[in-house]
Amino acid sequence: MSGTKALLKAVNEAIKLQKWDEAIEAAEDVFQKDPKNYHAHIFLAFALDKKNQVDEAESTYLAATRLKPADPQAWQGLIKLYQRQRGRKLKQYQHAALKLAEIFRDANEMYKCQDVVDKFIDHARTQGDRAQYVDALDLILPESPIYPALEGRVPHPAKTYEIQAQIVETDEKKRINTLIGERRTRIGARVSEVTVEVKREVYSQSRLGYIYGQLINWVTDDDVRRTYEEKLLQYCYERLVAWPPGEQKEREAANVRKLANDMVIIRHPFKFAWDLAINWQDHKDIKDWDVTVLRQYCSFFPDSDLNRVIMAFLTSDISPFPKEPTHQPAAAASAESEDESEDDEAGGAPTTYVPLTEEDRLLMIMEGVSSADSLLALRLAGEYYQHVEEHESKVELMRKAFDYLKLERSRTGLSFQNTEDAFSLYLATSLVYYQSPRHHQEAKSLFDGVLAHDPSSTTALIGVGLIYEEEEEYSEAIDFLERALQRDPDNLRVRTEAAWVKALRGNFEAARNELQSCLPLLTKKGQVNKELLAQTQYRVGYCIWNLDTSKAARKSRSGAYSCFLEALKSNLNYAPAYTSLGKYYADYAKDKKRARRCFQKAVELSPSEVESAERLARSFADDGDWDRVELVAQRVVDSGKVKPPPGSKRKGISWPFAALGVAELNKQDYRKAIVSFQAALRISPDDYHSWVGLGESYHGSGRYIAATKAILNAQKLESSADANVPGETWFSKFILADIKRELGEFDESISLYREVVASRPDEAGVAIALMQATVDSALDSLDKGFFGKSVDLAVETIKFAVQAPAAIKETFNFWKAVADACSLFSSVQGRLAEFPADLVQELLGDPSGSEEIMDRDGVGVRTNGANSAEGKIGAELARVLHATILAHKRAIQLSANDLHAQAVAYYNLGWAEHRAHMCLPMKLRKKATKYLKASIACFKRAIEFEAGNAEFWNALGVVTSTVNPSVSQHSFVRSLHLNEASAHTWTNLGTLALLQGDIQFANDAFTKAQSADPDYAHAWLGQGLVALLLGDRKEARSLFTHAMDISESSSLASRRHFAVSMFDYIIESPSDVPVTHLIQPILALSHLQSLNPQELAYGHLAALFQERTHEHTRAVATLERICAAVEADYEVTESPDSLTRFAIAKADLARAHLAAGSFRDAIEAAELAIQLSSSSSGDDDDDQSEGKESESELTAEERRRVRLGAHVTLGLARYYLREVDDAVACFEDALRESHAEANPDVACVLAQVLWATGREEARERAREVLWGVIETAPHHVQAVLLLGAVALLDEDEEGLEAVVAELQSLRASDEGVTAEDQRKLGEVLRAVAAFGKGGDVEEAKANQARADVMFHPHLPHGWAELAGMGGEEGKSAAGMALRVAVKGVAPRGDLGAEDLATAYAGTGRAMDAQTAVMVAPWEKAGWQALGELVNG
Repeated sequence: MSGTKALLKAVNEAIKLQKWDEAIEAAEDVFQKDPKNYHAHIFLAFALDKKNQVDEAESTYLAATRLKPADPQAWQGLIKLYQRQRGRKLKQYQHAALKLAEIFRDANEMYKCQDVVDKFIDHARTQGDRAQYVDALDLILPESPIYPALEGRVPHPAKTYEIQAQIVETDEKKRINTLIGERRTRIGARVSEVTVEVKREVYSQSRLGYIYGQLINWVTDDDVRRTYEEKLLQYCYERLVAWPPGEQKEREAANVRKLANDMVIIRHPFKFAWDLAINWQDHKDIKDWDVTVLRQYCSFFPDSDLNRVIMAFLTSDISPFPKEPTHQPAAAASAESEDESEDDEAGGAPTTYVPLTEEDRLLMIMEGVSSADSLLALRLAGEYYQHVEEHESKVELMRKAFDYLKLERSRTGLSFQNTEDAFSLYLATSLVYYQSPRHHQEAKSLFDGVLAHDPSSTTALIGVGLIYEEEEEYSEAIDFLERALQRDPDNLRVRTEAAWVKALRGNFEAARNELQSCLPLLTKKGQVNKELLAQTQYRVGYCIWNLDTSKAARKSRSGAYSCFLEALKSNLNYAPAYTSLGKYYADYAKDKKRARRCFQKAVELSPSEVESAERLARSFADDGDWDRVELVAQRVVDSGKVKPPPGSKRKGISWPFAALGVAELNKQDYRKAIVSFQAALRISPDDYHSWVGLGESYHGSGRYIAATKAILNAQKLESSADANVPGETWFSKFILADIKRELGEFDESISLYREVVASRPDEAGVAIALMQATVDSALDSLDKGFFGKSVDLAVETIKFAVQAPAAIKETFNFWKAVADACSLFSSVQGRLAEFPADLVQELLGDPSGSEEIMDRDGVGVRTNGANSAEGKIGAELARVLHATILAHKRAIQLSANDLHAQAVAYYNLGWAEHRAHMCLPMKLRKKATKYLKASIACFKRAIEFEAGNAEFWNALGVVTSTVNPSVSQHSFVRSLHLNEASAHTWTNLGTLALLQGDIQFANDAFTKAQSADPDYAHAWLGQGLVALLLGDRKEARSLFTHAMDISESSSLASRRHFAVSMFDYIIESPSDVPVTHLIQPILALSHLQSLNPQELAYGHLAALFQERTHEHTRAVATLERICAAVEADYEVTESPDSLTRFAIAKADLARAHLAAGSFRDAIEAAELAIQLSSSSSGDDDDDQSEGKESESELTAEERRRVRLGAHVTLGLARYYLREVDDAVACFEDALRESHAEANPDVACVLAQVLWATGREEARERAREVLWGVIETAPHHVQAVLLLGAVALLDEDEEGLEAVVAELQSLRASDEGVTAEDQRKLGEVLRAVAAFGKGGDVEEAKANQARADVMFHPHLPHGWAELAGMGGEEGKSAAGMALRVAVKGVAPRGDLGAEDLATAYAGTGRAMDAQTAVMVAPWEKAGWQALGELVNG
């Protein structure tokens, strides 16, 4: 023991000397002897503390406390240790302070006890966080073990709890906001869900509710207590909202309800508590609420929204609560507190406003419920709206109520079943009446939902009965109404409704008796049941009206009429009574004015009065007041009465939709009209007039296929025996004809129009439509190339116009159609002889009053073509042009009162004048003729009437292009300003630029036109002219061809330029141009000849094309007609141009006669052409003489070509007539005319003729001619071939060797050598091979054929020759020849039918031989092959 003390003393000395290591070692020595030595633990912990070995010091102190728990030294050491660690060991500090305080308390050292606690709390406040400070305050609260000892020495618990509450409130709000801010940024997070989740997390760890509760228990200040009671309620409500459904949420809801009810019990004016206490009540009836609580709420919160609703309801007649005594407000005022009195003295506390009238009540409820979040407010408002029959407002309100109920259920977890039932009944009852019967299905489902758990609900039974009544299912309606009546026998509304259902079933007698029995009871009720009284009186009248349907009974004013009047006396706004009175006045009293007023009043009061609306709409329709018809029909449609609900037996009402469609048709609002007629047809599929209206609407909107289907459906109803088609049916044919016309089916359209005209000859609109359709068909036929049909239709139009009713002859459209019909003859001038001049003269008559119009161009009513200008264009054409002009002038006279029509009439007249100008000869068109001047004046006048019309400006630009280019340019620019996308105007502007020489601008304008409309042919034509001016003939020909393909058949320019460009191409191309390339130009020229037969150049060019397609007979006929016309013109005018054309035509005619085999005629024509083309000086050899061309009719080049062709033709004709010497002389003249080096083909023909004479000197001459050709044209194929043939015939091996080399060179080359030339080269080379001496001749010929195949495998001649050699190789070659030939025909190649037939014939198969005969029946190869196969 003495040793331990010594060691302890050593430890103490070391500590005094601050030798901490020695002290630690000494303490360890003590532990070796006495491990449980308390003081050694104290010394060791102290030394360790000084050495900053905090954890070891703490554990040592704790070990010491376990050795002596009641000794303060160890606890004091721990406290000092914790104090130096600031807030890190605050929890342990609190425990040590509590133990130390308990030790001092037990030792009755209260000051030390308080000091320990105070220091700890100060340390927690300064060193710890807010939560630790709150925990530290627990030491001085009643729950603390040392509180009894410290009571009176520490602050009052209420003060401490308040501090804790304030801190915890702030910290929790901050934590909630922080967590929401962090988590709301997560992907897919929703703010509402995050908020609830965070609050749930925080509130699950919160002790704020406990603190509030303790504070309320300890506080002595009532104001503070009430404040924290309010906070506790709000806190608990927030916990309730945050909690998920379950037992915990139910406990929270019970707690909140208790807190709220407690505040109501003590009458604490906290609005939130009162709202919860009132709104959380879920009673079946409103009368179950405590009216005292409701009135107290109103007195406490006079400015609240719920107060307005409660006060309005409590003061109304439907309130189930007793009325408040009048003296009660005074008593209540005397019982007010001093504070309230002081408020009064300060200016008055808010007082409750008491409504006095129904309007005030309705206004208060509307204002209150619009912003009140209260289930009771919504329920009271629904009840009151039902009382005043504000069904539309109630439907909107109850839908809002259901949304709010759903929200409240999710917040509180309460079921509110009775409230839901009340809302369902309110909504369903309103849906029965609101836009009936649109919402009946929804209403019935709501009623059924209530009856499912409350089968005795009277309101639901009545509602279902009313729905069945509206659906005309009267048996079910009576069943439900009688069940409701059993549960509520005093309900007069149910009794009258049940009786009314019997009336609707046809049991008028029983219904009248029951209804009359209710009248005395209703009369006793007074003002409350005025509406029901009026309804019952009307229904009694309805039963009387139907019990005796005789005219005398219904006309009697003492019967049903008096009941209807009584109903209106009871309720002046009862709409059905007005409807019945209207029927009385209209059908029996014959007072249409009163009837209309009654029907109008009924519709104004109730859009459900469908019968009144229909009669009123028909009345307005008879007056033509379509705006009012639309208004009435739309009101009925909006009422919801027209469409029955799904599954209903009641028929829909279609007439409002049909009336809307007609009204919208009159406004040309076709889209809405379509929708209206479709709605009408969905209700009444057999409504004939709706089908017709739908077809007309589709037609007006441009949907012609749909319009056709609609009209055809209407016509099916016409033909149906069961269909009741009211009125006349001709209009459907008329609409269908209009549709067919728009679709371009003119034949059907005209046929339909004729049917209508036959049945209604005096219908002006139909007659005009027939004329317009006929003219449109004629113009369409003109564009498609059916010129004969076009003229026939024009004649038909004029004949109909003569016989048309006199009424339509005074219309603009009539004369426009006549003018268009006349103008067709000026377009198809080949049919001018068919123009009915007498009919037109009869039709035009005497246009009195048109002197001013006729003075411009001198065109009078007599269309005889007598003046000089007309003589230039022919009397027939002049009559046509003048008739067109006069018809347009008549249209101008008749459109004097319509500015737009007059502008169009002047526009049409301008084009007619311009057409007359363009029909004049070219020489006259070079100056401004009277027609052109009149045209310009007309277009200017049209622009004066309608300056914003782009077409008018474009027309002015066209007619002024040659007179005044500046004005023309301005007009085109103005037109483009009005309509930039006009391809016509861009093309015209480009043409003007071409006339002025601005090629670049012209090209740009044509490009813009193509962009605006790629199918406008003249834009491509203009660009082709640009390419031609730039020297690109190939591009120009391509553009002309495209323009020809996309243009109308009436386009002269596109066909003229296409034909000319193709002929130029043929002249410059090799001689074997495929026939397929010539078909389209011939067609184009045939159109040109039909449209303008006076232009002889078209026929001449057509004859040249016919010559190349081997139509020699037609070519001869065409050229003879041209020669006769030109000769006649020359005899009249002696024009050099006519003589020139005659000479050229005669030369071409001679060539045509030669090809046709008329050799004598060819000689005669050729000699005349030579005579006409001789030089005026008589020197035929000098066709290059300059200065003589002005004296001759032909230019030097023209003379050279004419004479060359004539000499060659003459020579060939004489050769075929066996006049060989004369033929040779002619060819010699031809060579002399053309110079041999310039025309080797003539030399080759001469050589062939010379060789054919058989004379040696002639043959020598032929050899010289051919060698001369070779010298000038070494690669001339025909000359080389002829030399080869001559060498073979002469057996000239040396000459043959030279020729063969050239032949082989030509065979190896494709340049300038056609497929036909290659065939001839192959034949000559094979003949040369056969001529060879020695060797196998057949093999040599086969080698040549193989060489042809190698050089030209795509040509069939080599394969065909190789096939002729026989054997396996021959069979294979025959098949290849056929395959190559099939690929070489049009459109992939230019191979002829003869070559294809030959290829088929060479295969040796019967099928192919038959095909060869079918391909080319004139070819012998097919017949021979077939014959050989047949003969075996």
